[in-house]
Amino acid sequence: MACLVARQGRELQRYTSTGGRVVVGCIPYKFKFQCDKPIDQAVEVLVISSQKGHGMMFPKGGWESDESIHEAVCREALEEAGVQGHVEVSFVFTLKHAYISFSLKGALLIKDCCVVAQSKLGNWNYTSRRCGLTYEGMMFPLNVTEELGQWPEMHARKRRWVTAAEARAGCQHVWMIEALDSLVARLKVPACLDDRRAG
Repeated sequence: MACLVARQGRELQRYTSTGGRVVVGCIPYKFKFQCDKPIDQAVEVLVISSQKGHGMMFPKGGWESDESIHEAVCREALEEAGVQGHVEVSFVFTLKHAYISFSLKGALLIKDCCVVAQSKLGNWNYTSRRCGLTYEGMMFPLNVTEELGQWPEMHARKRRWVTAAEARAGCQHVWMIEALDSLVARLKVPACLDDRRAG
């Protein structure tokens, strides 16, 4: 069972060298259709309202010193949007000099290959409207596995599943739109090679 109380206070908050908060967030997503549709139609993202109710945004909040970055991402998704899931990791392969050989059993050997795991959609610096400080924001993809009926900030925020295009049009933060574009680009490559299906 998920905790129904959001963390309060800034005692454990991480800060940049200039005094701004270090903020982590995620773009919760799920597949509406199998991969025979264009990715913009096949995937939905979960947007939330700000606590003041103006505009759409993705879950985000402070990264605290007693948690890993992925724990912070999952905590913010649970507290603000009432979802749980997997922080996705994609692998990027870079071939320097590839030597490919096939055996009689069809095995493939690649040498001098660099594999880079990347889960972060990117880093952004943005100015807080509330206090004017520059914050460092990092966004991650969250493949949603469970949507809870009750969550800590359910009375302060609304949530809604929308297409990527709807989220792009309604999101008030440029850096979040750039993170969304990064997610959509990542999901396009090659989406049909794995077992992702509608949730």
